[in-house]
Amino acid sequence: MVAHEYAHAEAAYRQGDDTAYMLGRLTLNPLKHIDPFMTVLLPVMLWFASGGTYTFGGAKPVPVNPRKYRKFVRGDVIVSLAGIVVNLILFVVFGGLYAVVGMMAGALPALAGTLGILQTMMWAGMRLNLILAFFNLIPIPPLDGSHVFYHLLPPGAGLKYRQLYMLGFIPILLISWLAPGVITLFLWPADRLMQLGLAVVGGFRIVAGAGS
Repeated sequence: MVAHEYAHAEAAYRQGDDTAYMLGRLTLNPLKHIDPFMTVLLPVMLWFASGGTYTFGGAKPVPVNPRKYRKFVRGDVIVSLAGIVVNLILFVVFGGLYAVVGMMAGALPALAGTLGILQTMMWAGMRLNLILAFFNLIPIPPLDGSHVFYHLLPPGAGLKYRQLYMLGFIPILLISWLAPGVITLFLWPADRLMQLGLAVVGGFRIVAGAGS
C-alpha cells in the first residue's frame, strides 16, 4: 500500500501538482501513509464483528489537486493508474525473488527451512500486490478505477457519478459487504495472473523438509 500511495504522489508531482509533495506524502515512509481509522481501527472492527471472516482497510489517500495538472484528463488518468502499475511491477519483482530464493535453497539445502519462510513471504507479496491492483481497478468511488471510468461517461452522467465521491468509502464498503460476488468478479484476473505467475516460478518452490 505504501508503494501504491507513493506512486500516486510521484505521478501527481510529475504532472504538475505539488500538493502531496508539500504535505510530505512523496515518501516511502509508511508512517506518513497510515490512517488511524482506515489502516488500523476499521480493519480490526470489521474482523471482530464478522468473526474473522471479513475485513477491509486502506492507507491514507494521497491528496491531489487535479486543477494543477498540466492536462487535466491525461493527468487524472496517469495519477489514478500509477499505483496500480506499481503493484503489477511489484508482482513481477516478488515473482522473481520467489525463484531466486528457491534457487538459493537448492544451493544451500541446510537453509531450506528458513528460505522456505522467506519464499512464503514472496508468494504473499505476489498475491497481495495483484489483489491491490485489481481491487483498485473496480469503477466504484473512491477507488482508482472510478477516476478512469468517470472520463468515459457523457458529461451529464459523469457529473452525477462524481457525486458519489462525497460518500467516501461507503459505496465500496457496502458492495464488498453485501455483494462480495461483485468483488470476486473483478478479482478474477488477479487469480488468473497468480496462476500464470506460479506456473512460471512454481518449479522453484521449496519443498518442506528439503533441508532435513
